[in-house]
Amino acid sequence: MNARDNTLALPTRPAAAQERCDVLVIGGGPAGSTIAALLAQQGRDVVLIEKAQHPRFHIGESLLPANVALFERLGVREQVEAIGMPKWGIEFVSTEHEHRSYLEFSEAWDKSMPYAWQVRRSELDELLFRHAAKCGARTLEGCRVREVAFDADGADVKALLDDGASRSWRARFVVDASGRDTFLANKLRCKEKSAAHNSSALFGHFTGAERLPGKKEGNISIAWFEHGWFWFIPLADGTTSVGAVCWPYYLKSRSKPVEAFFRDTIALCPEVARRLEHATLVDDKVHATGNYSYRASHCSGERYLMLGDAFTFIDPMFSSGVYLAMHSAFDGADVVATCLDRPAAASRALERFDKTMKRGPRAFSWFIYRSTNPTIREMFMYPANPLRVKESLLSLLAGDLYVSSAARRLSMWAFKGIYYGISLRSLGRTLAGWRRRRHNIRDMGPLKGETVIEASGG
Repeated sequence: MNARDNTLALPTRPAAAQERCDVLVIGGGPAGSTIAALLAQQGRDVVLIEKAQHPRFHIGESLLPANVALFERLGVREQVEAIGMPKWGIEFVSTEHEHRSYLEFSEAWDKSMPYAWQVRRSELDELLFRHAAKCGARTLEGCRVREVAFDADGADVKALLDDGASRSWRARFVVDASGRDTFLANKLRCKEKSAAHNSSALFGHFTGAERLPGKKEGNISIAWFEHGWFWFIPLADGTTSVGAVCWPYYLKSRSKPVEAFFRDTIALCPEVARRLEHATLVDDKVHATGNYSYRASHCSGERYLMLGDAFTFIDPMFSSGVYLAMHSAFDGADVVATCLDRPAAASRALERFDKTMKRGPRAFSWFIYRSTNPTIREMFMYPANPLRVKESLLSLLAGDLYVSSAARRLSMWAFKGIYYGISLRSLGRTLAGWRRRRHNIRDMGPLKGETVIEASGG
């Protein structure tokens, strides 16, 4: 390190000799810890590096029913269930409707996935990280990767520990699961912001919030309001995660401290305000984050993969982040094995991986992009099941994205057909909605007091 470089408060130490490994994984969130565990179980020498120290704060607490099978396969289902709040469905609330809409995952096509959990991400992420170590991965916390240089045979990786010590590895393969740090996408200059999902968020944790009664207590609530939508996520320890995902123009209008602005925003959604009337904000802390939707142009190369948020992140409305991250890790583990053991088959494996990685976010994006449109809101508030379209919608919301059959494809096409039909029948309302959205998603630049929060897990 150059002596004039003052970006680090701690002095550097002499670099240790370069170590060797089969696979080096950047990022100890759900994607990184999962693939590290799976590859270590294959008998590979895996190094898993996390820049922070577990447990660390992370947003993105709501899991999908499709996650359950992945936890089962990984061997941690019972541990996750022990820290989770059961989540049987979703509540939709709209300021334009007097009633609420309740959807249960048991009504989806696949009746074997009736619930998921709400979890503190600090607990879940540490659980998965420690599990990777138990499986044989060499784990290292407080270590930030600074440089990756690829060549025909592998990669040289350089990192810096919190105490200033340097570490380096010679790896046959690199997996980027760095979350919203998007290490390789930034290095390769292939990251693109999503203009279609341009939104910002304020969020915090509360104690004493009013929850739904009985079985519905752990359900996630999605509440629309004038400037966006709220999430309301009950956690097992009695706290509730509450966030407002807003159009950038609204957060850009802030002229007071972020906590006061957040409370003003809550007041704009009567149902959320009512539930928080007697609640207390934990540590008086509110986070703000700007436009967080993006995608890299590709997610793999000859000696690397990008998993989860390191490749793409979309609006968190349907809580897809952890599931997409872990699913990419399971797929990625097979691809890494192919690349290392059967190089002749690597090209086709990487091509299939790229297609699969784009499939899940694309399926959610169709709905997210239209979620503020009056037509789709009506369909969520008045769910009906002609041609099993409600079951198809719930399968999507459960994360059941990768099972395909002619009947299920027909059902989803029917849902979209109904949507387009209603939109055409109410053309004036539809056009007004699109014009309003186009105005709302315009880029307003960085937010005041913005903090970068990894919203779904690396």
